[in-house]
Amino acid sequence: MATVLMCRRFPRLSRVTAFSTTAKREAERGSSKSKEEKRDKPGAANSGTESGATIQLLKPQDYRVLYNPAAYAKGRAGSQQRVDRDSSRALGDTLTGPGTTQALQTFPPASSQALPPVRNALPKPKSNTLLEQTILAALYKEEAEKEKWEVHDSKEDPRTFQKGRPEYRSLSCDSAEPAQTLPAEEGDSILQSVAGCEGSPGILTDYFRKLSRLPAERRAALVPDPRFGALCHRAVTAIRLFSTPDLIHILKACVPLAVPASHPLLDACEAEFCRRAWDMGLEQLLLVADCWRCLERSVPSYLSILFSYANLHWKDLTLPQFVQLLYIIGEGRRSPADLAQKVESTILKHLDAFTLEELGAICLGLFKSLSGISDHVMRRIADRVSLQMEDMSTYALVNVLKMLRYTRMDHVPLMRELGKVIPARIPITNIQGIMHITLTYSSLHFFDEDVLAAVATSLPSKVSYCRSKDAAKFLWSFGCLDYEPPNEQEFYSSLIKQLHAKLHEFRKFPEHLLTALLGLAFVKRFPEELIDFALREEFIQKTRGSKYELNKDLFTLGKSVEIECPTYQGSRLPPQLCQEFTEMVSSFAEREIYVRPEIVEATSLLESMLGGPEYVKNHMILPHTRSSDLEVRLATDGHPIPFNFKDPVAAKKLKDMGVGLTDDLISQLIKGRAHSQSPVEVGNEAGIPGQERGATAGMPCLGGALTAGAKTQAEPEAGLWQPREVRLALQVSNRNHFCYGSKRLLGLHCLKRRQLRLLGYVVVEIPFWEWFPLLKRTRSEKLSYLHYKVFCPALLTRA
Repeated sequence: MATVLMCRRFPRLSRVTAFSTTAKREAERGSSKSKEEKRDKPGAANSGTESGATIQLLKPQDYRVLYNPAAYAKGRAGSQQRVDRDSSRALGDTLTGPGTTQALQTFPPASSQALPPVRNALPKPKSNTLLEQTILAALYKEEAEKEKWEVHDSKEDPRTFQKGRPEYRSLSCDSAEPAQTLPAEEGDSILQSVAGCEGSPGILTDYFRKLSRLPAERRAALVPDPRFGALCHRAVTAIRLFSTPDLIHILKACVPLAVPASHPLLDACEAEFCRRAWDMGLEQLLLVADCWRCLERSVPSYLSILFSYANLHWKDLTLPQFVQLLYIIGEGRRSPADLAQKVESTILKHLDAFTLEELGAICLGLFKSLSGISDHVMRRIADRVSLQMEDMSTYALVNVLKMLRYTRMDHVPLMRELGKVIPARIPITNIQGIMHITLTYSSLHFFDEDVLAAVATSLPSKVSYCRSKDAAKFLWSFGCLDYEPPNEQEFYSSLIKQLHAKLHEFRKFPEHLLTALLGLAFVKRFPEELIDFALREEFIQKTRGSKYELNKDLFTLGKSVEIECPTYQGSRLPPQLCQEFTEMVSSFAEREIYVRPEIVEATSLLESMLGGPEYVKNHMILPHTRSSDLEVRLATDGHPIPFNFKDPVAAKKLKDMGVGLTDDLISQLIKGRAHSQSPVEVGNEAGIPGQERGATAGMPCLGGALTAGAKTQAEPEAGLWQPREVRLALQVSNRNHFCYGSKRLLGLHCLKRRQLRLLGYVVVEIPFWEWFPLLKRTRSEKLSYLHYKVFCPALLTRA
């Protein structure tokens, strides 16, 4: 996103219109109804606190939580679900973030249908205490409800590929229940015999293997048993006496025994395996690495040795060993740089031989380890997947989409086939899978109404299973694509309620709240209690500690609230912060936006046409929207008004900084460069949803917030409006402002145009599909085009 800043929206809906008593009564009914619903909903926050702190403008819809544990199953294959042992992994998949990306992506433009009337916010309630109570209640409630959550099994689901070939049995640890369990009494007999004899390494190994075959309820009581502790102590003492196969058997036995990751026995095993690694075979090394993964123990030293060994013996890798290695690389969340080229060449070598599940595992390993992959290799993978998608499990398909998103690959055949296959699978896909599917569409700016409608229909019944990250990404994606589904009331109210239930998580992950609120802002929804929470000094300080740069998001949110919510009485961004953010954005624009050739050319021609640099100004009227405007002022009789007297030399300086318009450059502008931007750049440039639909140029602000001639705090250095003056904001757009292959504006750019009109500007579009081809034409043709745009009679009449 080299040229445009991104914007997002927030929950606790305030759509800017006068708040009617009818809406208030509906809100009150919805509030009381939510109390009753809460008794039946597994993921909801405490009902006594939430009713005061959740949505006051939306009436929650009746729905039941319908939970299908066959999370990523295609339809017949159900994947085992487990409780998420570490909710802090919520950030593990992002790119993305709009935050990403999750906010790290660009999104398709919004539709041109008319937006429903903007909902106005209630006067700010005394919600600070209620919000705090909600947080505390949710913390306690979450622990009690955790076992009911729908979360994909982070260890089992990614291992489905291992069932496709018998070779994986020697490379992976089978954590399933033993085929033949031993009687519980035999366990007591073994533990009693530990104290009576020293025991050789072979006997100790046999003890561990037998104990691992006890019934599950008996195994659960073993670890705290002092006799089991004595057995482990003996094994540690004799650790160097075990043969390598026996030591592997002991480590494998620790998996069904659920030995804690920090247990002294595992400390000794890790040290010993690191010592012996270079004398082991690759098959043994991969098996041991898989055991560590099943035990959820971090072993960076061992993995470094494994990767070095694999690098030296790369030519000896079989296909299953290669896939298992990439799985281990992904689970270890680190990518060995010296293996990158070898990985790509091996993928191409075996591409037609991989099963579809193996392709999914490869993509997941690359994604989790943040491994780069060339466009050529990713396109080859996508080519195969697009031809066989019907036969691919949803879990494997989602993993391919993650990598597609990460590499910013615009693979149209795959996306079109996905639009045919995935809507029917949405109801049997779990929340995390649905979130990644939705995020792929928004990240790639690919608008598919059938897919989004299927997501919106299925989501309310599953919303209680959303993590804060999931809810944020859903809101962001729909906002970026500026899509409001047929069930928008139920869809948005359920997600906003979930944001309140997860409020405590935003203290740890502040980026998720900003992502959610910006996604809502794109579609003109402003949940005031949550906005108040996000703009408090305490929360702003927490954003400073995030690994993401959140200043621009805060700036976009704060300024959008000023313009679109005139009755908002909550927290606001401090003026000094706004000034700091404005300077930061302006500095970026001077380097990256104002000097773009299509903008420089339009500025130069307008100056010639209107009579000089004082008649046009290339700047950001709304710095928080992070894109440039060419401002022109006209009297109502059509004569231009000079106004840009601040720096008469500025225009010339800017012109000198511009890029020369060569034939090659113009060709690039017209054809586009789909892969020229990194995920972060693309995400920041156009990652904000919320297109304005059907707004009339120059109309007064909705709800009476601002009239066309008013000077407000939100209007940056606009100067005094002259009587009967018409201010034009010319938008020289590029393809990154729109959905892929369409003329549908993305949410951030819809939000910008809506707010310009609220401030009294007449928005004039100079779209890339008209302007870029003209860059190769004669000067007179370009001047004629701009003259029509500026002096359009219908435009002046409306203004």
